[in-house]
Amino acid sequence: MGEFELIRRHFVRPTRHTELGVGDDAALLRPRPGMELAISTDMLVSGTHFLPDVEPESLGWKALAVNVSDLAAMGAEPRWALLAASLPEADEAWVASFAQGFFACAEAFGVDVIGGDTTRGPLNLAPTILGEVPRGQALRRSGAHPGDEIWVSGAPGLAALGLAHLQGRTVLKQSSACIAALTRPQPRVALGLALRGIASAAIDVSDGLFADLGHILEESGCGAEIEDAALPWAPVLAATDDPELARTCLVAGGDDYELAFTAPPGKQADILALAQHLSLPLTRIGRIVPVGALKLLDDLGAQMAFGCTGYDHFG
Repeated sequence: MGEFELIRRHFVRPTRHTELGVGDDAALLRPRPGMELAISTDMLVSGTHFLPDVEPESLGWKALAVNVSDLAAMGAEPRWALLAASLPEADEAWVASFAQGFFACAEAFGVDVIGGDTTRGPLNLAPTILGEVPRGQALRRSGAHPGDEIWVSGAPGLAALGLAHLQGRTVLKQSSACIAALTRPQPRVALGLALRGIASAAIDVSDGLFADLGHILEESGCGAEIEDAALPWAPVLAATDDPELARTCLVAGGDDYELAFTAPPGKQADILALAQHLSLPLTRIGRIVPVGALKLLDDLGAQMAFGCTGYDHFG
């Protein structure tokens, strides 16, 4: 099957809020009045971001979901996506399954797929996501202030445990939730939208909780104190008998696409109400301090040592 027939058969679908989608040299969009465009791209490379034998439908979901997550962290509503992909061959069964997962994610989050490109080469997927946020209301990494509380959604660390299980580095007591977190991440779009006006800064956890919090600290010019006992330990400890692996995955594992965010102490009641409304755990894990790096504190307030903070492609 040729390139253009592959695209027509599997990637041309009806759109809902697009002037012109797939089929021309460029798509035509019409942002809503009063909105800013939020745009991000997140590449997935075989052997680096996913295992070569991953199920294509799950890979299709994840390829779009990790990009949607970037918009969630900005408090933006996802609206449009493009997909550039290099494929080793035009395997129609593989492409059909991949497209099914990709469009399932698009449908779940109201995204129009409006174009892209395909070529022959090593398996490499590079979606681009576009969304809208009311002018001046985007959540940024640079907004944290001393005294703000630090929060994280969900159960960071499960995806990294799932990867360790699939790679044979451990045998988990509870593997299904961990593998699901790895292969079908759930972007926290509803949370990101609700945090507009509540959070002072936000980021999605893709490379590791402490590493990604470090980006907020760098952009905001602040430090942080994390309370070890306050971290959401229960899910990772329930999945494995190895407490050191649980610790590494929780603070440095990444690939969960949860949201880490900061907010003034006066917003705590709003955040707890939001957790109940969304049926999503939101855990306060520390606070922003005026200067310094990220510090991990024990029950007595003494500083604890920790190793790797997260993944670095070139580290």
